[in-house]
Amino acid sequence: MIWRRDFTSKRDGVDRAHACVMHIVKVYRDLDAWQAAMALAEMVYCVTQALPRHELFGLTAQLRRAAVSIPSNIAEGACRRTTGAYVNHVSIALGSHAEVETCLEIAMRLGYLQRDETTKVASSIERTGQLLNGLLRSLEAGVPGRM
Repeated sequence: MIWRRDFTSKRDGVDRAHACVMHIVKVYRDLDAWQAAMALAEMVYCVTQALPRHELFGLTAQLRRAAVSIPSNIAEGACRRTTGAYVNHVSIALGSHAEVETCLEIAMRLGYLQRDETTKVASSIERTGQLLNGLLRSLEAGVPGRM
């Protein structure tokens, strides 16, 4: 955890702490959503090894890029200086989440993957989506200290 001090005013060139408040700020690596997204990305890399070689630059690459995009956008958003930018990045992560879900379904429909191969990944996709939605709700509500 990182501690930071917020100074709310500046008079005569000197910082004055009207309300010197210590906030607990979580690092993005501490977020359950980021950890779940990282686990999902690992699973996607494993399951896409079973895809046909001719899909290496198609469906395989698309699935992997989308999976990597989820934790990457959570991390980037968490490091932005405004809540609005953070919300935007979490929203992008949700879009990538839907993309992973859709590409995985396409791979199953094309017969590249069997449902039993993707059961664990599907569970991870669902959990990651729940956490992303929770993170987004918390950011949009502006609840301090909740990430």
